[in-house]
Amino acid sequence: MEPIICFGQQPCGFFPKRFLVAKINTARSLQKEIAASTSLGIKSRIVFFYHDSDADYRETITIMADRQSGNEVRLNFTQENKVQKKFSPLYLKRIPAGWKEETLKQLPRFMDADLIDIFKSVTSNTVADFSLEMYKKMGLLDGIEIVRSSDKTFRESTLTKPTEYFADLPFEGEIVRAKVEGLPHQSAPNSASVRASLHEGGGKFTYFDLPSNIEKAQINPGKDERFAWMNSVIHCNHYIAGNSEYDYIKRDQFPEVKFIKREQIENSEMAWLGN
Repeated sequence: MEPIICFGQQPCGFFPKRFLVAKINTARSLQKEIAASTSLGIKSRIVFFYHDSDADYRETITIMADRQSGNEVRLNFTQENKVQKKFSPLYLKRIPAGWKEETLKQLPRFMDADLIDIFKSVTSNTVADFSLEMYKKMGLLDGIEIVRSSDKTFRESTLTKPTEYFADLPFEGEIVRAKVEGLPHQSAPNSASVRASLHEGGGKFTYFDLPSNIEKAQINPGKDERFAWMNSVIHCNHYIAGNSEYDYIKRDQFPEVKFIKREQIENSEMAWLGN
């Protein structure tokens, strides 16, 4: 079987968190090890599973240290409205006019001009697209294939049927990532026992009726079933896992995959600024 190395991550800031760079470095090191261990120097593929279907705006908080005071500063994207901010998937969270210009004013506190120029050159207008364009322009993803969890073709190609899942559904003029509760999606989705829920925080939920039909291209699973769903298409045989991810993935269910913890990196939640 062709060696395929995979790692996954949500968009994790307009400058990537250091733990994402650690996953990338681990994948590249493993690729070199595989090539060195074969007489033909086989080069494995590296696939980045970009989980941009997540809706949590906190994932993209970008933490940087002020170069004069040393204080940590948290910056994030803004969105056009409250529904979009709280519930729309990251690939659909639109960046409002003025955010980029306001953020640019703050960047000299944290970095040199070359990184600011990269930020300035990015033209994408959604959270997931902007982040991915930044990572590419920073040179982090050279030679790495990208598979997005929001991609309809990818979703339609998946072979597993999640028992717990989310769907991208219309709600108050936006598309939101809602948990589907009740019967599985293969059964009548308009049944009274099936509903969609949005978690408001704490124990509070907003419920609304499902549309008459939910397509496979609208569906993505929760974290417990995400690996099986993802790998039914990617077919990786090496997976670079984050610290918590290594523990919650049911690794014994995938004997064909070698799970490897990402290398450890200092200040893993901070933004990576080239060092």
